[in-house]
Amino acid sequence: MTNPADILPGVIFYSYHSAERKEKVCFWNHHTLICQVSGQFTLETSGQTVSMSGGGILLIGKNQLGTLTKTPLPGGNYETIVISLQEDLLRKIALEEKPEVDQKYMGPPNILIPANEFLQGYFQSIIPYAHSSGAAMTEEMGILKIKEGVKLLLLALPGLRNFLFDFSAPYKIDLEKFMISNFHFNVPIEKFAQLTGRSLASFKRDFLKIFGAPPRQWLQDKRLLEARHLIETKHQKPSAIYLELGFESLSHFSYSFKKKFGIAPTSLNYDHSPT
Repeated sequence: MTNPADILPGVIFYSYHSAERKEKVCFWNHHTLICQVSGQFTLETSGQTVSMSGGGILLIGKNQLGTLTKTPLPGGNYETIVISLQEDLLRKIALEEKPEVDQKYMGPPNILIPANEFLQGYFQSIIPYAHSSGAAMTEEMGILKIKEGVKLLLLALPGLRNFLFDFSAPYKIDLEKFMISNFHFNVPIEKFAQLTGRSLASFKRDFLKIFGAPPRQWLQDKRLLEARHLIETKHQKPSAIYLELGFESLSHFSYSFKKKFGIAPTSLNYDHSPT
């Protein structure tokens, strides 16, 4: 079985690992429903840290950046079922069910779903498709499964209708606050523009007005300044922080750091190491 296993390509996945993994950066285009079968799952965004273990269910909101840490049980595996609640299907469900969306959802973007035997049974019915190479889920069956999952979510938390069926475009948010909270995520400038509710041209124009520098230059300088702070005051090693700060490789980080500060980050770490 490959990992992750596509139960319904691009929509339903079964993921498993035998060693701890940390994803550098994840972007969720669609609402995503995750059931933790075994092991520990931790999601970190700029505004939330959410953890769950076996049996936990989490609904991740769309249009977010974050990192995932996947930790297997001692001597066991890390296993999850992941369902992408794609917008076109949610729109079809909205047309069929006509849910009453009566207000803007104002809660957290990532929601732990309370223990629910109906949802647990629902996810248990999906697992055999991952374990059996001969039992393929057809597209029709997959769509029915997703509809069932959405209905069970609304049965558990009726207020989620305002969360799931809000199809408005991301509104223009506070650019300065967003970038200061999310500068360490290594994503294209176009993605930052989308997440702040702007066209690329509008994003660049607003960015220059607020920060006095183009986005790429500001991001590089901000990440390097943060790196120097972590090395000097927290005594962290360059090899432990470069990925967290959005650099692709340690060599690129070291070159950029020395070019800006005139000293290699490893030398700085040594000079300021605690006695």
